[in-house]
Amino acid sequence: MSTSSTAAAPVRLLICDDHTVVRAGLLALLGSAPDIEVVGEAGSGEEAVALAAKLVPDVVLMDLQLGPGIDGVEATRRITAHRDGAPYVLVLTTYDTDADITRAIEAGATGYLLKAERPEELFAAIHSAAQGRTALSPPVAGRVMARMRSPRPALTARELDILGQLAHGLGNRDIARALFISEATVKTHLGRIYDKLGVDTRAGAVAVAKEQRLLP
Repeated sequence: MSTSSTAAAPVRLLICDDHTVVRAGLLALLGSAPDIEVVGEAGSGEEAVALAAKLVPDVVLMDLQLGPGIDGVEATRRITAHRDGAPYVLVLTTYDTDADITRAIEAGATGYLLKAERPEELFAAIHSAAQGRTALSPPVAGRVMARMRSPRPALTARELDILGQLAHGLGNRDIARALFISEATVKTHLGRIYDKLGVDTRAGAVAVAKEQRLLP
């Protein structure tokens, strides 16, 4: 009786990026990898969520900034909402702020890669993500380690959202409308933000957030 080895099935990948040229470049690049099969591409967060449910890829390669509609973080949250059988999400972005990294990981992203990485690193990260292993770009891993050694204010995703609205100069009423919450809830979150950042004014909160790179 003879024995034969069976090659592992390629990783089924869905690409989400709102720039057509970027998607074309990724398709060309990933098409050269025999162990990766691109099964679909999406130009928006909503399309990525729909295709992920329809195609059930192993990994979704997700950009963060996606133009109109939901962003990559919200798309990641929706895709990974049901962990059993849900695809893993690998973020591929140019943004490496603490706020972006925190929001993506809290939303369920398995990995966080920067677009400046070499193709070999991207291939390896995709395979790691397909196996549920964390994949981080060295700069991102360095930021995560530095934050663990010298913990910065542990702001929640909602607090980061409110902080971002503060940076745009919005008042409590406008923030409440933008985030679909009450003004009372905004005030409660602001109090917590002030305590965590060690400030007592809106301007002070924004200044500290920028200094510590907490804002996208």
